[in-house]
Amino acid sequence: MKKFFKLSLVMMLAFTLVLAGCGKKADNGGAAPSGGNASGGEKKSDIKIGMVTDTGGVNDKSFNQSAWEALEKLNKDTGVSIKYLQSKADSDYVPNLNQFVQGKYNLTWGIGAVIKDAMTTVAKQNPNSNFAIIDNVVEAPNVQSVTFAENEGSFLVGVVAAKMTKSNKIGFVGGMDIPVIKRFEAGFKAGVAAVNPDAKVLINYTGAFDKPDLGKAAAATMYNDGADIIFHSSGGTGNGVFNEANDRIKQGKKVWVIGVDKDQSLEFGDQVTLTSMVKDVEGAVTKYSKMVADGNFKPGAPVTLGLKDNGVSLASTSSKNVPADVLKLADEYKEKIIKGEIKVPEQ
Repeated sequence: MKKFFKLSLVMMLAFTLVLAGCGKKADNGGAAPSGGNASGGEKKSDIKIGMVTDTGGVNDKSFNQSAWEALEKLNKDTGVSIKYLQSKADSDYVPNLNQFVQGKYNLTWGIGAVIKDAMTTVAKQNPNSNFAIIDNVVEAPNVQSVTFAENEGSFLVGVVAAKMTKSNKIGFVGGMDIPVIKRFEAGFKAGVAAVNPDAKVLINYTGAFDKPDLGKAAAATMYNDGADIIFHSSGGTGNGVFNEANDRIKQGKKVWVIGVDKDQSLEFGDQVTLTSMVKDVEGAVTKYSKMVADGNFKPGAPVTLGLKDNGVSLASTSSKNVPADVLKLADEYKEKIIKGEIKVPEQ
């Protein structure tokens, strides 16, 4: 009996150790929080494409996320290996870019205007490596620069806001006070003024693309000052603008947010998203990354994508909340801008 009891005890202990080992494996699964990768499904390719985010992060519900979604689709379609490195501070840009260079990646994307200086340094130090940047221009022969005419798309959402406001007070929340965000502001104010010169545009720059709490505070101040619509161009900081608007909607107040970069109604809902100013970051990243996958990528002159290129546009879901006559007016202004009859300011 004693022998049986000892044997049972040993078996139970061994079984417990096995379970503990399994549990440990599960806890260690998944990608590291600072980066992610995919190596392809059924299709395989030797091509490797890397992406460095700005501090907004890959899940910013904005242009970093659009860029990564483009690479994920390319990975699925062609089997190219992809990886992103998430930058938590400006000091991460150079080492993150260099990590892809050292890994002999065929192309390294830098997403965001603020990566310009780091990419300029790394690209010049590594002339045999290829790079591409969104939202800024790097003067180097091995870098493809892609920018957008944000002022043109912002003009159109300015028209929508000016026609839809009930209070004649409209807000603009920007991230960092840099040229690309100033283009958003300038175009938006011009669009508002074109159809409703009596409307006042309140401006607030939070100084960050990754601080939802600052976005929430900025939105609260503007709504308290009487604004009923806010257009944000602040990356992940803008998530706080949506949060504040949703809080007020739950209290029975009618306020709106105009999204940016992506159709943000898909993330935050139609009850709060009036429309969005969409930048086709996904299309640009797909185009140049596919060139790499096809073996015919060659960095060229900087490219600027505007209304005529469908590089910027109103979200396709705008008709859910914006009346047909307002959309028609916005479309009329779009045609005038494309034809050159209206020159939209950049600052």
